[in-house]
Amino acid sequence: METALDAIDLKILALLQTDATLSIAAIGERVGLSQTPCWKRIQKLEADGVIDRRVAVLDPVKLGLGLTVFVSIETADHSQDWLQRFAATVSAMPEVLEFYRMAGDVDYMLRVVVADMQAYDSFYKHLIAVLPLKNVTSRFAMEKVKSTTALPLPAPPKNGRHLPGTGPVLAVVGE
Repeated sequence: METALDAIDLKILALLQTDATLSIAAIGERVGLSQTPCWKRIQKLEADGVIDRRVAVLDPVKLGLGLTVFVSIETADHSQDWLQRFAATVSAMPEVLEFYRMAGDVDYMLRVVVADMQAYDSFYKHLIAVLPLKNVTSRFAMEKVKSTTALPLPAPPKNGRHLPGTGPVLAVVGE
């Protein structure tokens, strides 16, 4: 269910997407609220699931995880049982940062981060040993051109409330 958001909610979300370590006082000052109403809005956004979680975004290269691989997977088995086992297995692999069921010419797409080609080879061998797969295609990222966790937020509504998925997008400064 979509949550109705007003201009202040959208400003709070834009600020938190840029820096989740901002104090409630700093956020309130920037959106024109005192601390208590600002905190209550943030709590409501969390309770409604609009704010999923607050995390630190780490630099994979500085952690020795310099190889990003996009893995396309095709399967001959589309049964619910196979999908449940495959999803559970792949979801448990820490190298897999994103995992999607796709429409089109591939069935699944993974974004995998590992240290190097040797680490990817180990990951690949484990992946293909788990369950039968029809085809696995690996694409290696040569350069990260853009990476952000900030979602494009809708422009603040003219009438006070906004339903997500409608209207133009608000650019987030600094992204």
